[in-house]
Amino acid sequence: MKKQRSNYKPLLFTTTIRNPERLKDFLKILAEYEQEVLTDEIVEKISKKLIQKGLYQPTRVSSEIKKKWKNNEDLTLSEVEKVFADNPQKHKEAGFSKGWASRFDTWFKLAKELGFVYYALNEKIIFSQTGKMLLDTENPSNEILVFANAFAKYQRNNPFRKVLNTNKPLILLLQTILLLKNDKEQTQAGITRQEIPLLLCWQNDNASDLYLKIKELRNNYGYTPSNEIILEICDRLLDRIKRDEKSILVDYTDEFIRKMRLTGLISLRGGGRFIDINTKEEKAIAYILKEYAQTKNFHSEKDFFEYIGTIDHTLLEQFTSYRQKEVTQKKDLEKWLNYFSWETIKNEMLLLAYGKNSKNEILRFIEASLRLEFLTTLSVIKKIPHLNIKPNYISDDEGLPTCFAPANLPDIECYENDRIFLLEVTLLKGVTQHIRESYSVQRHLESFLEKNSKTYSILISPKAHIDTCRHSAYIRSQYGYEVRVLDIDLFLEQLENLNTLYKVAFDKTSCENT
Repeated sequence: MKKQRSNYKPLLFTTTIRNPERLKDFLKILAEYEQEVLTDEIVEKISKKLIQKGLYQPTRVSSEIKKKWKNNEDLTLSEVEKVFADNPQKHKEAGFSKGWASRFDTWFKLAKELGFVYYALNEKIIFSQTGKMLLDTENPSNEILVFANAFAKYQRNNPFRKVLNTNKPLILLLQTILLLKNDKEQTQAGITRQEIPLLLCWQNDNASDLYLKIKELRNNYGYTPSNEIILEICDRLLDRIKRDEKSILVDYTDEFIRKMRLTGLISLRGGGRFIDINTKEEKAIAYILKEYAQTKNFHSEKDFFEYIGTIDHTLLEQFTSYRQKEVTQKKDLEKWLNYFSWETIKNEMLLLAYGKNSKNEILRFIEASLRLEFLTTLSVIKKIPHLNIKPNYISDDEGLPTCFAPANLPDIECYENDRIFLLEVTLLKGVTQHIRESYSVQRHLESFLEKNSKTYSILISPKAHIDTCRHSAYIRSQYGYEVRVLDIDLFLEQLENLNTLYKVAFDKTSCENT
């Protein structure tokens, strides 16, 4: 067989699994088979579990199956077997047989390349240090540290990719931004979104040349060059293969920004026009640029996996989120309260409730569950400004969330006179909502009740599940705990019409209609 020739190619991590929460859900299934040899039989078992949970949804299914997936309900075993049989896969990936084995590789390829898990047909499935750390449900703030560790080490010319490009995308981005910021003739806001395609197509690790090319571009065309100008530069950097223009200018760029945001090192400025360094993490950035600027040579995929999947504890210790468990203060939110109108906040929360994507140039780069925490915080301050509110997610220097709250904390704390309200938000529906949320909500409430007997919880979700409602009723009757369960639309309605959080919590509950 003729060996595939390497070329210069634009960077695309993946568009298959964009959401880190979704990636973790996939990996949790795979982790059940850790240390087992990957065979077609194991591939089939994993595929069926993903179908059962609705994590992978083939198209040839009944309306009843679609309804179950929409409500986060597990399929029965007979339903899974039928879906699996009715949807043979025609997909083909190098090193894997055509069909479900290749589909398996598509699902997990990014996790493998980022060093979270190693697999190959007829070899053991191995989870790395970072992979296990990512799946540590007791410490959700690990996510930012794990992705920073991975992207600090990630390089284009690795054994998993056949490309001629030789750079580390995160390093190249950070170096280029710093060069632009150190140039007094340039804006101090970083690199523009329109300029990112140049970085994605850049052939080497020479950040100075990339900085000069961007400076030349700005001198000639300002900060809004035409798409044609950007594509002309990119074409000169790539092979001769015809590529979809929208992919490079929009899809690849958006995906790159999302991935870099996962590191906690990148902030969005100017309404999403500029990508800049997060000044809260300057210490971590300095360490990364010192220790990881150079690319390395690897002899095999296993060598690269072991390198990228090993935790650099010194790097982690540079992060404010690791050292201080710093949380967001109300002052961090003030600019966004002025930037986003009530109607925007409301409409964006309803989009999340209905499972629709945001088109907002800032919000769409915040992972959906984290976005709901952010928007819920803004919504409460907008309508009940006298509250003392403390969201517990970790934010960047712009006040935008980058990571979930540290372990054992509620999502949002609200202090109204002598009462405390713990706002817990989730996008989960179906019985999974109850399994994942009810008991953690109860634990958080119990912890605060030890200090203040007038503490209440409000669980906000797209739609309350009957088991969630039953659990809230049970702990009310058994212990006197008050967990109020509100659908997002009802929560917003009551915020609009009532002037205290106490009234919002106790006026109505979605469980009355469940």
